[in-house]
Amino acid sequence: MVGASVAGYSVRKEVGEGGTSAVYLAEHPNHGTVALKVLREKLRQDTTAVTRFVREAKYGARVKHPNVVETIEIGQSESGLHFLAIEWAEGEILDRYAKQHAPLPRDEVSTIVSQIAAGVQAAHDAGIVHRDLKPENVMYDARTRLVKLLDFGIATDTSQASGDERLTRAGFFVGTLMYIAPEALSGEIVTAAADQYSLATIAYYLLTRCLPYTAKAPREMFTQLLTMPPIPLKDAGQGNFDFAPELDAVVMRALSRSPADRYSSVIVFANAFVEAARILPDQPKILDKFKGLLRRSR
Repeated sequence: MVGASVAGYSVRKEVGEGGTSAVYLAEHPNHGTVALKVLREKLRQDTTAVTRFVREAKYGARVKHPNVVETIEIGQSESGLHFLAIEWAEGEILDRYAKQHAPLPRDEVSTIVSQIAAGVQAAHDAGIVHRDLKPENVMYDARTRLVKLLDFGIATDTSQASGDERLTRAGFFVGTLMYIAPEALSGEIVTAAADQYSLATIAYYLLTRCLPYTAKAPREMFTQLLTMPPIPLKDAGQGNFDFAPELDAVVMRALSRSPADRYSSVIVFANAFVEAARILPDQPKILDKFKGLLRRSR
């Protein structure tokens, strides 16, 4: 594809690929630099793959927010290739950045979490549940600390949710296992609360470079998600992290197994997270020491 022209988009280089599509940096005379996502040619006659590709494009186009990549054009080239042109977002995939730099400072995690939440809330307000929030689906520019949410490929429209969206057979689910909410594994129709759970998992990972569960294999992870509570934030890894209890409590609430026990919305969770992250872990200790000095001075 590099060097080719697709519906007026000049393909410069490949920047990513998946099982069903590839993403390229491309130039257009009117739209400038864009990310061009192209469905693989071998799937052109696969009605399911085409339907999902078009659905992703339409869902993304419905969400208008500064923290969500803008959908520029959905189309099909003269040769029959299905394509999606989206805003070119500066930076790198958050997963790659986190692997290099996590654990991240609390203020940086707060900035990232609050922006992802803002973009996700815009999707929820448009009646869309993302269902696949994970660091791989977030662009992050560390220089400006700007976040852009990507990939509505397995999103669902809450107004059209049906039994088709449910888990149908043991081991079959929609989402990424390490970041998926437990209810997505138990046959329930997922709601906006599932995205909140996934965002809390992202926050946990950025703060600790660990995940709330220690499973090494999918089957073990499946079991832990359905039967065990997540590891408290303060006990992540070797338990060497020093977080304020308030921050631990906020993250753990958003990771509640029951959706009803989480925050009322993803933005409410993000606001609580930002406030708790401002609390220094040693503040209570300093206050207690100060009170002790006052007592001794009387």
